[in-house]
Amino acid sequence: MSRTLPLPKYHRVYLVLREQLGEGAFAAGLPGELALMQQFEVSRVTVRKALEQLAGEGLISREPGRGTRPIVQAAASAGDKASGRLAGFFENLVTMGLKTTVKVVEVAGITASESVAAALAVAPGSEVQKAVRVRRTREGPVSLITTYVPGELARGFGRRELSSKPILLLLEESGVHVGRATQTITARLADATVAEHLDVPVGTALLAVRRLVFDTDDKPVQWLLGLYRPDRYEYQMELSQVGGVDARVWVSRDVSAHLT
Repeated sequence: MSRTLPLPKYHRVYLVLREQLGEGAFAAGLPGELALMQQFEVSRVTVRKALEQLAGEGLISREPGRGTRPIVQAAASAGDKASGRLAGFFENLVTMGLKTTVKVVEVAGITASESVAAALAVAPGSEVQKAVRVRRTREGPVSLITTYVPGELARGFGRRELSSKPILLLLEESGVHVGRATQTITARLADATVAEHLDVPVGTALLAVRRLVFDTDDKPVQWLLGLYRPDRYEYQMELSQVGGVDARVWVSRDVSAHLT
């Protein structure tokens, strides 16, 4: 196990075991605590904390005298798979927002910089609402999100509303009919400010998302810059082949975001 990962030891053990469980390992039961201590070169306390997290998520059962065994997870139904399709992308984001809590770090009306104005197709210096929020699950912080919304669309919500509802719902309630979005996913290292918000060491690799949301008239209504902890958040895409035999390519059909 890499000692360079900027994560607590118990969480590294948890992540490896969770991945192995997802691959169907340990059908006959997980190794004992002593074996895991030797495998990962960690203390018994570290192993127990990792196992407790797996048990808390319903992935394993621990019974005295019977050892530790994986709990078979129910297969996703056709309806569950359909919910992750691109047509349901916004519903997926809203659902995820409802499963987390949010802390509003900052919300203010500002004048748009050139880059923000270009993204939102407004004149530089126009009023926009800037909001900075940290989303959390019971495990801790998941993301640091900065959003920019044209001022006239954000007049109906502020700090209180942003702390209780996903911003896409707030836009819909303000009369916006959300249409499509363009999105770029890359990576970024956490600086001191980001590291403090996400509870990670400085220099931790994060998922960096840039998302521009349009209404049904193809007008930009939200510019989002998000930083996500990759140990607690993931994207999944289903790929399909299109084209002839000599010009076949892979295209994305489904997109879904998951808290991990």
